[in-house]
Amino acid sequence: MRVVIKSKSHKQSKWLIRLLGLPFKLFPKGFEGWADDTIRKMGVHATTHIDAPWHYSPTTGGKRSKTIDEIPLEWCYGKGLVIDMKHKPDFDAITVDDIKNFLQRENLTLERDMIVLIKTGRDKFNGTKEFPYIGTGMSAEATSWLIDHGIKVMGIDSWGWDLPLPYQIKKAKETSNPDLFWQAHLVGREKEYCHIEQLVNLDALPYSGFKVAVFPLKIVGASAAPARVVAIME
Repeated sequence: MRVVIKSKSHKQSKWLIRLLGLPFKLFPKGFEGWADDTIRKMGVHATTHIDAPWHYSPTTGGKRSKTIDEIPLEWCYGKGLVIDMKHKPDFDAITVDDIKNFLQRENLTLERDMIVLIKTGRDKFNGTKEFPYIGTGMSAEATSWLIDHGIKVMGIDSWGWDLPLPYQIKKAKETSNPDLFWQAHLVGREKEYCHIEQLVNLDALPYSGFKVAVFPLKIVGASAAPARVVAIME
């Protein structure tokens, strides 16, 4: 998941332009060259990103799953809602009752086509070695419940949407139960939805009263894409 970027200085680009055939004497006065950067290594699931249905399974409900470039753009912009689950301990999955109780306590209403953001507080570990190994995550039942209430796009500030992947692998091996692995992701085999992983700064938002833009890079045929996720408050 490491991102590797190669940077070129202004001076390096001046020599490149010279090698392309433009003499130094014809450079604009005071021209310093231009800086340039190349992303040499970056998976589509690195950094803040949104997963397409294709990521979970080649089919959704018996039909071919959408890749990231096929996601309708209107899914990616709408009313936002934060669900605060910071109280959930590591490795304790978020349930339907957890979400219902929060909505009732805060007098909040779930609306069709909202973009629901799950706040766990684990974004404070983003960029550390601990990040993939800790945190809570969504249960399959809670994921399915949100989809059934008209939510197409949802996100979380943990490393992943499910419980931490190393923990899932450990428990699946201990119990020899394959159904313990990637439960929330695999809801996407039957119900179409997208989720965002590795969000940050959800503490800066109110629970409601804002809009969210989640515009991914349009990478043809990809299972996900890096996205700049922005909250808009009037």
